[in-house]
Amino acid sequence: MDEIKSETQRIALGLIEQTLPKAEWTHEAHLRAGLWHAFHYDDETALNLMRKRICAYNVATGGVNTETSGYHETITRFYLCMIRACLNNIENENSMDELAQKVILKLGDKELPFRYYTRERLFSTEARLAWVAPDIAALP
Repeated sequence: MDEIKSETQRIALGLIEQTLPKAEWTHEAHLRAGLWHAFHYDDETALNLMRKRICAYNVATGGVNTETSGYHETITRFYLCMIRACLNNIENENSMDELAQKVILKLGDKELPFRYYTRERLFSTEARLAWVAPDIAALP
């Protein structure tokens, strides 16, 4: 394997290889993994890979992906959309970890999705299993 050059790459590879300790799979780690995928792939590929890799990681670390727990399609797609919007407005001359810090600063508030979704809509079974559009405000 190539030398790991950043914390963001370490987290992304830990997700991909299912070796990231479960305790390290935090909101910030989700953002870093999403950034890494958005940086390296087009939107559709990034989403498909994140979906596949999060589901596999959940199972590998003892979790399950059901109608009530595990992978959440709408939250994953929401954050990938927000990360892409950040990347479009940030100078890409920064290192991956500098980009990550900017993304985390902008998107790190766990309440951010509720500026766009009601809790009922975001936490619905429908939203966990498939993309649902925001019901409060449009995404950027």
